[in-house]
Amino acid sequence: MSVAVRLPTVLRAHAGGQAVVEINGSTIGEVLTTLVEQHPGLSGQVIGEDGTLNKFVNIYVNDDDVRYLQQLDTPVKDGDEISILPAVAGGSV
Repeated sequence: MSVAVRLPTVLRAHAGGQAVVEINGSTIGEVLTTLVEQHPGLSGQVIGEDGTLNKFVNIYVNDDDVRYLQQLDTPVKDGDEISILPAVAGGSV
């Protein structure tokens, strides 16, 4: 299954400048593992060394946050769109 992975500007340099990468996989974990294998500069950026989602990024499948689904075990199907977004936090107003 091929899904489109949308990369934020800050991560594109690690993927040859691409904004969208087509990746095969049946779960979020498989897709992200393949993404990092194809673009090693992304190692540690989306999946931590312990194999869990990096807490500084949010991963969405078709606008649904995978943290509220099955996280890395969230199934994906052909044509799905995965968005990787940097987490925004901190600061005072």
